Amino acid sequence: MSTDDWPLWEVFIRSKSGLSHKHVGSLHAADSKMAIENARDVYTRRMEGISIWVVPSSAITATSPDEKEILFDPANDKVYRHPTFYDIPGDVEHM
Repeated sequence: MSTDDWPLWEVFIRSKSGLSHKHVGSLHAADSKMAIENARDVYTRRMEGISIWVVPSSAITATSPDEKEILFDPANDKVYRHPTFYDIPGDVEHM
């Protein structure tokens, strides 16, 4: 397999304990081990992360922005799903 045929991987980094992984970019690699090594080299050069996830792009199923109205509009009539009226204590972090 040439490097042109390597699959595309999506990279997620967790910056601190207790936080969620965030998508930081994509890269090509021959396998998951190489994808993690390359992700470490490319996306955590300055010690930005404590955990790396790599996922083959082909394993991700996503919606189209054109489907936004169909998927998300029904939630607008359910205000209890949006915690905008709760008071968050000042000592709560990462909300």
